[in-house]
Amino acid sequence: MGDKANTHPGAAGRAITAGQPSSVRNVVLVGHSGSGKTTLVEALALTAGAVNRAGRVEDGGTVSDYDEIEHRQQRSVQLSLVPLEWGGCKINLLDTPGYADFVGELRAGLRAADAALFVVSAAQEADAVAGSCRAVWEECAAVGMPRAIVVTHLDTARVDFDGLTAVLARIFGGDDPDAILPLYVPVLGAPQPDGHAPATGLVGLLTERIFDYASGERTEHPPQEAQRPLVASARDRLIEGIIAESEDESLMDRYVGGEAIDVGTLIADLEKAVARGSFHPVLAAAPAAPGGKQGLGTVELLELITRGFPTPLERELPAVTTPEGSPRPALVCDPDGPLAAEVVKTSSDPYVGRMSLVRVFSGTLRPDETVHVSGHGLADRGHEDHDVDERVGALTAPFGKQQRQLGACIAGDIACVAKLTRAETGDTLSAKDDPLLMEPWRMPDPLLPLAIEAHSKADEDKLSQGLSRLVAEDPTMRLEQNQDTHQVVLWCLGEAHRDVALERLRHRYGVQVDVVPHKVPLRETFGNRAGGRGRHVKQSGGHGQFAICEIEVEPLPPGSGIEFVDKVVGGAVPRQFIPSVEKGVRAQAARGVLSGFPLVDVRVTLLDGKAHSVDSSDAAFQTAGALALREAAADTRINLLEPVAEVRVMVPDEYVGAVMSDLSGRRGRVVGTEQAGGGRTVVRADVPEIEIGRYAVELRSLSHGTGRFDRRYARHEPMPSQVAEKLREGAAA
Repeated sequence: MGDKANTHPGAAGRAITAGQPSSVRNVVLVGHSGSGKTTLVEALALTAGAVNRAGRVEDGGTVSDYDEIEHRQQRSVQLSLVPLEWGGCKINLLDTPGYADFVGELRAGLRAADAALFVVSAAQEADAVAGSCRAVWEECAAVGMPRAIVVTHLDTARVDFDGLTAVLARIFGGDDPDAILPLYVPVLGAPQPDGHAPATGLVGLLTERIFDYASGERTEHPPQEAQRPLVASARDRLIEGIIAESEDESLMDRYVGGEAIDVGTLIADLEKAVARGSFHPVLAAAPAAPGGKQGLGTVELLELITRGFPTPLERELPAVTTPEGSPRPALVCDPDGPLAAEVVKTSSDPYVGRMSLVRVFSGTLRPDETVHVSGHGLADRGHEDHDVDERVGALTAPFGKQQRQLGACIAGDIACVAKLTRAETGDTLSAKDDPLLMEPWRMPDPLLPLAIEAHSKADEDKLSQGLSRLVAEDPTMRLEQNQDTHQVVLWCLGEAHRDVALERLRHRYGVQVDVVPHKVPLRETFGNRAGGRGRHVKQSGGHGQFAICEIEVEPLPPGSGIEFVDKVVGGAVPRQFIPSVEKGVRAQAARGVLSGFPLVDVRVTLLDGKAHSVDSSDAAFQTAGALALREAAADTRINLLEPVAEVRVMVPDEYVGAVMSDLSGRRGRVVGTEQAGGGRTVVRADVPEIEIGRYAVELRSLSHGTGRFDRRYARHEPMPSQVAEKLREGAAA
């Protein structure tokens, strides 16, 4: 690894196909926004010969030409696939957004990949790296996914590479920081006028060779004598780290005894440890200078991917069942096995329609065949169950704006499938005569509400279809038709996620919407016992209306709802009209009696009334019942009830005090804390929902991106009188 150059003719202008699963490498790029993931992908594409020196493919576009919204917002907002070829292997690079709002795209990339490259900018603060990447690192560790770290922006920052590596070991290493060590260290060129010395090459610590990129092409030569002491200490630590992870237990004894371990043995053990996920090398990379053919460190990185990262054959595949839930044998990555593939991303193309990015785990997917689509039915997020057959359209490999035709997609590979009209992200594709359902991956819960209304009647006609297509593409978005507030609410992961959703509605689906204040479903209840009389008497010629009823209303414990009790004696209200009074009372309770919020937790007792043999009717007694309830409400105190959520906030220990203080300022009651491990604490609190509408955004700011929370509805509680009064004043204004 790193001991020889790899010359490659490139793959520009043709689709890259995989011969066998052993020749495929699926790699997801993870990193903070601005860390340089997309630039790194373009640099690797240049080195692999997939683009020309100007970074263009043959149609004039670039590998990053993927979505107009990304160009307008100047940031990645969705998962993109860039296939390359190097050393006889097909490398599927999955470039993920770095912004926290698009973590759903990141999780899709993790699902499709077999290894991860964590991209860290040398110009970023350690807190930013830890906040955005540590949780993902731990997720990868939990499933044994191999990881490596790539340091970028060496050319734009004053970098202490040894110090930076130590920080990365502290952030990611946990109890084993010696498992995170550099394979190469930068060679610095002549200092610039600002005193900064740019990196011009790398020293291979194992081979003790210098790989020089100063000319724009990689050359190799031995180090000068003055350079040897600079790498001796780092080389010793690397060798010790490799030996510590070696499966050959005698290797450490031989090394401690003074034996010089063969470099070939060390490289072989290193590659095994990387593929096993027990050793995580640190590399450095930078794009090529103008006119250059290779960016610094790109050859070394491609060699690590092809020689150190595992093949799909080495991955434990997701569990499968039948669509009805019956267990099935574990999947094996075999092109001749039963078809089992998964839609990891759904997007819409204005010219070809819906496009599905699919990872094939078993079997072979072919164009124009009929497959079975099985869906998980995330009903709470606006996704229906899927259990249908669909015909597969064309199979393609994306490259920028191009879609290159594929004849098939074998187990372990990734491809785009056209015209799957029913399949959504997370759905399973399998043989129509042997349907399967894959265990879903965990999706983050969207916690930022966005209430919207159609801008015009024309938009109202298109809104439903636009929203259904939007949530079909993005399973991290939840669509709610709130029956209490009568609002259409899109639940998002953050403000950037919200902005992208609105832009997609406008530009992709042609729907203009207005954003309106999100309403929390409040309730009303009686503060004391009260009585009311409803009198509905009208005579205007012909058949009249006559109904009188007297009721008593008393408050009940929370959660009791509306109780109706009949205590009429002597037939004052005829039996056939008793249900009419109840119907009128319940209809008025649903409309509210003071502020327009539903009335709950009261007992309404019908005591007396009067009727007319000709003019009384069902409608008249419904109206009288409603009037009686309103009169009773006018003679007593009406309390507003607000929903309270049980909130669990997980943050690093240093932010616990700030989080607890913030929750208290939101009228929250902290009910406990507990250690979560890894220097983090879970804070549990009951907080009124009206106070946490933007908490998804505000917690991120408060904890520098390191905190996360979840919440669930607990109950409705009386709102403090001063808060209720302000709310009523605001509604009246």
